[in-house]
Amino acid sequence: MSRVRQRIEAVCGDITTMDVDAIVNAANERLAGGGGVDGAIHRAAGPRLHEACLRLGGCPTGEVRLTAGFDLPARYIIHAVGPVWRGGDNGEEELLASCYRQALHTAADEGLKSVAFPAISCGVYGYPREQAAEVAVRTVVETLAECPGIEKVFLVGYDQEMQEIYERLIEELPG
Repeated sequence: MSRVRQRIEAVCGDITTMDVDAIVNAANERLAGGGGVDGAIHRAAGPRLHEACLRLGGCPTGEVRLTAGFDLPARYIIHAVGPVWRGGDNGEEELLASCYRQALHTAADEGLKSVAFPAISCGVYGYPREQAAEVAVRTVVETLAECPGIEKVFLVGYDQEMQEIYERLIEELPG
């Protein structure tokens, strides 16, 4: 098994309960908390997260912002604003890849060793699951080569199907 493959794991579950250095939030541009994983993270982190996000003043699509984890087991939250799916010809793939790249570089810059990602843009933003998972796995593999301090990346499926997509793509990695 390749060293990179050992650093990536697909899991199914509630990202808000993961005991990692940072979880990634599939945020909106206002960082306001919304539905899906974003709302769940805001509820679990408590009201101080909303206050911290207000101070950040938003985040453009394809970029990330960092806050404390507050009431979560994770020490930090990396808020990543993924693209809304508009058919695939509007820069969605690069914007989604940018979320994963920037989140990992942010974690590395902070000296973090473990990061958990949800399926960014796959909920209300409508990104097709298989395509989003391919972008996630490919970008994580490429970026981990630049971030040797990150020991473990969890790709968290919100259901068994998403976990199985991640597992298949990880298994298909060379080495």
